[in-house]
Amino acid sequence: MAIQKVLLVDDSPSDLERLAVALGSLNITIITTCDGEDAVNVARAQRPDLIFMDVVMEGLDGYNACRLLKLDADTRHIPVIFVSARTRRVDRMWAERQGGDAYICKPFTDHQVLQEVQRHLLP
Repeated sequence: MAIQKVLLVDDSPSDLERLAVALGSLNITIITTCDGEDAVNVARAQRPDLIFMDVVMEGLDGYNACRLLKLDADTRHIPVIFVSARTRRVDRMWAERQGGDAYICKPFTDHQVLQEVQRHLLP
């Protein structure tokens, strides 16, 4: 089995680091970026197997970046896990409506992150 790639998208360097640390025990390639527009471009070029994406970012937010990825035949199959400080039910519903596959609230635990990897990457 090839090493899988996971794209981490967050405008907070500390949150990117936390996600990377949570995934550190896995044999995967981690790609990081800090905004939605770059995330779409990186996903199209690198074809990650899974994306963890913040919702609130400058410029193109996570919801719209996800929507663009899900409209593209080359990237629509990539699961997008939203990671956000927004905890309201309406935020989760909006994430699902944009094509998100799961939603984790900040602050998150390593267990939550690994659980999503298990659910979406490891059969």
